[in-house]
Amino acid sequence: MASVFLYHVVGDLTVGKPELVEFLETETVEAAIRAIGESTEGGIPVWKRKPQKGMIETGEMRQQRFVGILNSLDIVSFLAKDWCLENQEKAMKTPVSEVVMPNNSLLKEVHPATRLMDALEIMKQGVKQLLVPTSVGWKCVSKKFSVLYNGRWLKNVDSSNSNNSLTNISRPSTSSSTCSSRATFCCLSREDVARFLIGCLGALAPIPLSSISSLEAINPYFSFIEASIPAIEATRKVPQDPAAVAVVELTSDGQHKIIGEISACKLWKCDYLAAAYALANLSAGQFVMGVEDTLSPRAVPDNGVNSTLKGDNNPINGSAGSTRPRKFSSRSIGFFSNAGGHTLGPVRSIYRGRSAPLTCKTTSSLAAVMAQMLSHRATHVWVTEGEDDVLIGVVGYREILHAVTRPPPPVTS
Repeated sequence: MASVFLYHVVGDLTVGKPELVEFLETETVEAAIRAIGESTEGGIPVWKRKPQKGMIETGEMRQQRFVGILNSLDIVSFLAKDWCLENQEKAMKTPVSEVVMPNNSLLKEVHPATRLMDALEIMKQGVKQLLVPTSVGWKCVSKKFSVLYNGRWLKNVDSSNSNNSLTNISRPSTSSSTCSSRATFCCLSREDVARFLIGCLGALAPIPLSSISSLEAINPYFSFIEASIPAIEATRKVPQDPAAVAVVELTSDGQHKIIGEISACKLWKCDYLAAAYALANLSAGQFVMGVEDTLSPRAVPDNGVNSTLKGDNNPINGSAGSTRPRKFSSRSIGFFSNAGGHTLGPVRSIYRGRSAPLTCKTTSSLAAVMAQMLSHRATHVWVTEGEDDVLIGVVGYREILHAVTRPPPPVTS
């Protein structure tokens, strides 16, 4: 086990993290779109209201108030419903409690002195975000980012009770778990952990330079949809982690070639209304590759969410804005950075732009895949083989966390 996992604690990763501002389930979809634009992994934690003012809130009470994580794909799927497309103003004012998928296990509160090794074990079990108190007084703390950080605490851990260490350390002490309603917290995402780890590649050697196949980091179980199928069908098969569905075409020998994806990270900062319209009316292939549609059956707003949210005279803000039929282009979703003056024709790749899926090979190193994900703010990378980009698996944060904590592969002569 690399020393970076043993001698670093969760508190090391909270330096510079902003204080958590709870996003309540009574907030609107419109407010969620703004909040998601500032989030990591394209999603935000959603909470129930706090107990009455002045009431002491325990850690268990906070955990029960957590509803789930709302991501951009959830919102686009909701806005793609028939009644939402017909009444966009009402849809944007809908409380997020009607949109978020309840899952209380995606967030867990941990003490700042939790070892990084234990925090990774928690995340490997499916937790996406860690709630860390920032107003808790620490004991036995020395200089931050030192190998001696919290060293006396580590010496007090009984190795014979290692099986119980994860449970004990992830649960704050009695004095901290019953902190007042004025307690402050920050959230650590898996992206935060990955950014910390990529700065410690030397301490993790030789794992980062090993291939993802040798580390068994490729997940062969993923969701996909054929390009000819309506894009809305993708919303019926979205896995929980990563929240992504590959869009594929069949090759001559019956294999699946990836051409794009419908995912939370791709829709993270898109035009939500245009994306919802496209999701409801286009095929999966048209959605990810680009299409010109001059016979749109529904009205599409002149401006998308990203632009209209900034103004006052628009239907989203509840004023007298209007919509009208217009020539629709899936480039307006926000996928395509190089629109050009072309229409969809024989050269289909001209519309790929930001829509192109992130891919790697089975021989790619773990460090390269991590860097690829972090540079693109993505939650996963699709794994392909051959010149035809035949899809064979996916690498997400969970696979990366499993890979960096397993023993390094044997050296072959």
